[in-house]
Amino acid sequence: MAPVSARRRWWALLSLLFGLLVVGLDITILNVALPTLAVDLDASNAELQWIVDAFIVALAALLLPAGLLGDRLGRKKVLLAGLAIFGAACALATAADSVGVLIAARALMGVGAAVVMPVSIAVVPSMFSGAERTRAVALLTAGMAVGLPLGPLLGGWLLEHYWWGSVFLINLPLIVIGFFAIAFLLPESHDRSAPRLQPLAALASVLGLGALVYGVIEAPVEGWLSPATLIGGIGGLVLIAAFVVSQTRSAAPMVDLGLFRDRAFLWGSAIATASSMLMMGALFLVPQYLQIVQGHSAFGTGLRLLPMIGGLMVGGLGAERLAARFGYRFTVIAGLVLSAAGCAAATATGPDTGFGFVALWLAVLGAGFGMSLVPATDAVLASLPPDRAAIGSALMQTLRQTGGAIGVAVFGSIAASVYRAELDLPPLPAEAESAAEDSVAGAAAVAETLGSPETAQSAFASFTDGMGAVFLVCAVLAVVVACAAGPRFPKHPGAEEAQSQHEPSRAA
Repeated sequence: MAPVSARRRWWALLSLLFGLLVVGLDITILNVALPTLAVDLDASNAELQWIVDAFIVALAALLLPAGLLGDRLGRKKVLLAGLAIFGAACALATAADSVGVLIAARALMGVGAAVVMPVSIAVVPSMFSGAERTRAVALLTAGMAVGLPLGPLLGGWLLEHYWWGSVFLINLPLIVIGFFAIAFLLPESHDRSAPRLQPLAALASVLGLGALVYGVIEAPVEGWLSPATLIGGIGGLVLIAAFVVSQTRSAAPMVDLGLFRDRAFLWGSAIATASSMLMMGALFLVPQYLQIVQGHSAFGTGLRLLPMIGGLMVGGLGAERLAARFGYRFTVIAGLVLSAAGCAAATATGPDTGFGFVALWLAVLGAGFGMSLVPATDAVLASLPPDRAAIGSALMQTLRQTGGAIGVAVFGSIAASVYRAELDLPPLPAEAESAAEDSVAGAAAVAETLGSPETAQSAFASFTDGMGAVFLVCAVLAVVVACAAGPRFPKHPGAEEAQSQHEPSRAA
């Protein structure tokens, strides 16, 4: 790629920020609409999980192929195509009149997002280096991270004034702005030496991830030892293992698994994946708690997620200074510890807990996510030579989004299992009892229709029990990752990168 002026590359970064902001918004903008969808589309808890996960599964499964296409065909061209696909999917979701159509539209959005994310990140090392690269990564990561909790806020406002399809319609103006900004500001770049796309290997990874998520989501409904759960889960793991084996034995692998030999790449990816898993699990459950259990409106629910937005901004943008002063290792460990503290505090939340306490642990969670994600992402990019930036960033993003999908599936299934086990309903008609067991939104609707406050009280208590169990698991996971990955994470990846680059130049 030809040299880019300092002014133009920052404007180009701003154009990339629009695309990533739309992706971040759409990952979570539907979360505050889940209670509405449960009623309007008669969606069960498993279908609600699929509405969220269809997007993330498609995104995670296609990140690597999309990154390779960007290398070979031109990153700018592929970015524009991805935004066009994303816009078409948003238009389809706006007109959806059934759960099946909405899930299909969400999956198509995931295809578009799978193009936008890795290619956007891969462009950064080709335009920035050193401290500027760290700042650029922080801005892109913060932009997308802010979009995650901002989605429920914007979605809540739209649901207060319009129908639920408007949460997708709002994306179209942002997509148009991002499309033309990238078209005019971003320079084209290629990597003709990138590996070729392997259709069978890519298909195995897509089907494997989809089957694994299916098995986890259906487990609370069908049973953890049911044929559907076992076939989906085991079949998914077998396909993913086949993909890994094919890449290790290939003379020209689509995915360079040798990247995991680098300490910064390995542990940075592990930390980013764990943080994404925790964040997506929290954003699946907390809006339902605020809206259904505590009775806030959709917009009120979005407003009450503002502490998480503030925490993400402070943690994400402050991570750069903390890493420069205390080192990357200290920053990511501090972020994981904060995440664990927020999750531990969340376990004490009940149906009648005041919002002051909830706001406190939401802010701590947001700060922890930001402090762990930004330095982990920057360390991964710092470990990649320019010719492997695209495939390396795509691999890390694949792991992150896979973690998010698994987080929604596993944590949603844990919450559903505890909810069903703890639910103690009064005598109800068979159809009403089935609706109450499907989801807490269904139970709330049954309680209102039949005038049964006992049903609501039992459902709300059971849901918060399930949410508490999930946050307990999340706290343990954060501590385990902090102890396992934190000490092995490089203290100053930038210094190690500079040393590795200096030695070859001195030898030459």
